Amino acid sequence: MITNALEEGELRLNLTHPSVDDTGNYTCSIRYRGRKLRQFKVQLKVQKVPVPTWVTVLVVVLVLLVLGGAVIGGVLWYHRSKTNTVLQVEVDSGVESVLLPWRTNVHLTDDVTVEWTDKENRKVHVYQNGSDHPEQQDGRYRGQTEMNKDLKIGDFSLTMKHVTSVDTNMYTCTVYSRDGNKLSSKDVTLKVRVPQVEVEVDTGVESVLLPWRTNVPLTDDVTVEWTDKENIKVHVNQNGSDHPEEQFYLYRGRTEMNKDLKTGDVSLTLKYPTSVDSGSFFCTISSNHGNILMRKEVELEVRDCQVEVEEGAESVLLPFRTTPDLPGDTEVVWRRYRPRPEMMVHLYQNGSDQSDEQNQFYRGRTEMNEDLLRTGDLSLRLKNPTETDSGGYGCRVESRERKIWRWTRVMLKVKGTVQVQGPTEDIRTSSSSPDPTPLLADSAL
Repeated sequence: MITNALEEGELRLNLTHPSVDDTGNYTCSIRYRGRKLRQFKVQLKVQKVPVPTWVTVLVVVLVLLVLGGAVIGGVLWYHRSKTNTVLQVEVDSGVESVLLPWRTNVHLTDDVTVEWTDKENRKVHVYQNGSDHPEQQDGRYRGQTEMNKDLKIGDFSLTMKHVTSVDTNMYTCTVYSRDGNKLSSKDVTLKVRVPQVEVEVDTGVESVLLPWRTNVPLTDDVTVEWTDKENIKVHVNQNGSDHPEEQFYLYRGRTEMNKDLKTGDVSLTLKYPTSVDSGSFFCTISSNHGNILMRKEVELEVRDCQVEVEEGAESVLLPFRTTPDLPGDTEVVWRRYRPRPEMMVHLYQNGSDQSDEQNQFYRGRTEMNEDLLRTGDLSLRLKNPTETDSGGYGCRVESRERKIWRWTRVMLKVKGTVQVQGPTEDIRTSSSSPDPTPLLADSAL
């Protein structure tokens, strides 16, 4: 093996003068402090050929590239194929940094361009003419990456800070000459392990806390930004004050943070959570210069509302409560999306119920509170429920005036033995206004 194998990251084994007796399986194990990190097996077959022994010299090179200590809290390994080497890096969400390694033996000048991109071809990091170019980065990576400044040593590794599950991706590093010719490239796969569900609640609770208390006090000039799994802004606190105008309308009026950041408590209170809120939430703390200081991931699961009632009951309530004092242009739409066909159950629009828009099967059987916009109680009462009413119901709430959007799901089960003729295509009304709610509901189930 070469003398500086660990420093170079190449575990090269040369076997000279092989004979038929050397045929067999060879294993290379990589250990750190007694813990096995990776193990590779190579099969060697030495064929007996009728040639002089002085020309029978076979050098078997087993190249295992290993990176040690570069990944904080992570394990990394290489997978070798017939044509190239695919590197995989695995870390836990929330680690301070992770290294996407690439080191070559070629020494380059400062006039080359090094470009890291993800599989969606978004620019992760650009190094050109001896300096970084953050203005060319995709916004989601800005302030999160760092490269070695001396390319002459052939080290193009990329450090990514405070990674979360959304950073799981295939990353490609490409080196271009001054003339724009491609000199070399390398693929690195990053997998960020998602933590177990940390917070679980039922639909219908008044609020849920997404907790994070940092180990250090914060100053008022930092920016605290909570985003969801789609990278949509949930809550923004900058220079000591909230900025609701930056929130996505699904979360507007539903979030609250501690006002005193000096305690290090940046937990987020999310009011009236529903199952559509289930997923990962990310809190990013940045300096006033835009540099990421810390990042935390919290997993939220909001269980669907389950309602059971006996057939023959006078009525059943499909509950939904949200923020009070909704604007006057708020539209409330209750639909049954399962089983098919989809049906309009109840429509509240322009300050009153619109019974003409209801499916005939539900006409005269539904009722909502009179003061629903002021109280935020958008529950629906369904009269004389039968087994045929069993299924999935969704309620969509929308105000274009204040850009508010809400959504919930309720699963209704009516238990009984009486068979009732259900709704068919013949009794549906002509109302078929497009509504994305059933698609959202189906995709989430």
